[in-house]
Amino acid sequence: MKGKRLAWKKVWYFIWEDNSIWSWIANIALAFVLIKFVVYPGLGFLLQTSHPVVAVVSESMEHNSGFGSWWDKSSKWYAANGINKEDFGKFSLKNGFNKGDIMVLRGKKAENIEVGDVVVFWSAKKDPIIHRVVKKWKDNNIYHFQTKGDNNPMPIQSAFLNETKISQEQIVGNAVLRIPLFGYVKIWFVEILNIFKEILAQKG
Repeated sequence: MKGKRLAWKKVWYFIWEDNSIWSWIANIALAFVLIKFVVYPGLGFLLQTSHPVVAVVSESMEHNSGFGSWWDKSSKWYAANGINKEDFGKFSLKNGFNKGDIMVLRGKKAENIEVGDVVVFWSAKKDPIIHRVVKKWKDNNIYHFQTKGDNNPMPIQSAFLNETKISQEQIVGNAVLRIPLFGYVKIWFVEILNIFKEILAQKG
């Protein structure tokens, strides 16, 4: 029994008090495990979505100016599709958000998702997309949505992404909170990881 207590004391000291490089590596690994397997699933359970937190990795929702200036530049498409300035001014996250932001998501039933909501959805791309709902309709008891990035001239239609018709099964969640810039931690980590992969591939 005494030996077990001594072993735990050594482990505790190594993790919380030791300043060696190995202790720092162990702390990073422990933090990763706790976030991935405890905090993240816990948030997902509370917010009723498989992805409670996502990092914004593109500039498609950036406004780069105040709401009035952005609307003057971007209003033509919205006016042609039945959305006026007053309508948009009532939308959630009406000023958009930036690459590098963290978005907190909440699960939301398809019937409760409205035009103007910012949603995350799956496409043929590896990472989920976060754009604003600009149209909604029901077909054969299934809700469908059209989305658009605030900073994009129109909804994307390509081999990898067609956001003119997104089914309710593709929806991951509804964005409810923005945390500026914290997403750059993930972006930088992925970029560094890709650099290492390229180096290893060249050596191979």
